[in-house]
Amino acid sequence: MNTDVTHHRATARAGLLLHTIAILSAIAAISTASPTYAADPKPDAEIKTKSIEARVLLDDRIKADAALAADCLAEGKKWLDKNATESAASRKQDPQFFKDGGWDFERKYTIRSVVADRYVSVLRHDYMDTHGAHPNSDVNTILWDKTENKRISIRPFFTETADNGPTMKAMVKAVIASLKIEKKKRDTSETATDEWFKDVAPSLLKIGAVTLAPSTEAGKSSGLTFHYPPYAVGPYAEGEYVAFVPWETLKPYLAADGARIFGGARPKGDEDDGQ
Repeated sequence: MNTDVTHHRATARAGLLLHTIAILSAIAAISTASPTYAADPKPDAEIKTKSIEARVLLDDRIKADAALAADCLAEGKKWLDKNATESAASRKQDPQFFKDGGWDFERKYTIRSVVADRYVSVLRHDYMDTHGAHPNSDVNTILWDKTENKRISIRPFFTETADNGPTMKAMVKAVIASLKIEKKKRDTSETATDEWFKDVAPSLLKIGAVTLAPSTEAGKSSGLTFHYPPYAVGPYAEGEYVAFVPWETLKPYLAADGARIFGGARPKGDEDDGQ
């Protein structure tokens, strides 16, 4: 009887071992066949020299629009060439700052919203490491008219946008109110001061980089979002800020084109993402 029990146990262990090996083999096969999702995307343009490694990346939605992709890529390549020239000059003048390698720069273009199947808001994020105290970053925006295949401003959406005019003054007031709310959320209200907000001026060229915010109403925009890089409206440690101005605040100043594209509310997810 003992011999039979021992034999049965040995057989069971052998079966379990074979089953385990089969499972591990299957997992290994799946892992080998699966793509590595963590891999960095392939740059759409890049430069590699002793002085700098820099790249430009376009998101897939931009690449699906040939005219927009060409426009972004042309700008990106100029940015690469400019920084390659500057890094080479810096390395020649101060080679000691390059003993651990060259500068590292990256520019990413991503679509933030598409309104009325015509107006495309693009975010342009820059990362710059020149071996200083810390890397720096910047954000800017592009508003693209798919019908005209060109960059535009928000000017056509308003009856007037003169410097220090009623539209721009109302816009600045709403931007600063939004920034104060954001600072309160981050517990950084001590920097919600006129000193930090002094560069947010009532002028299209000085109020900040703007995008059309997405909306809960299809094809519409819920308002304007203004994007500020570190140092613009707060210390570096506070990072980037986004101010939201709902379209209702600007309703008295809307032109016919503006009245057509604005409506609905800001999606909760957009607010949570801080875009």
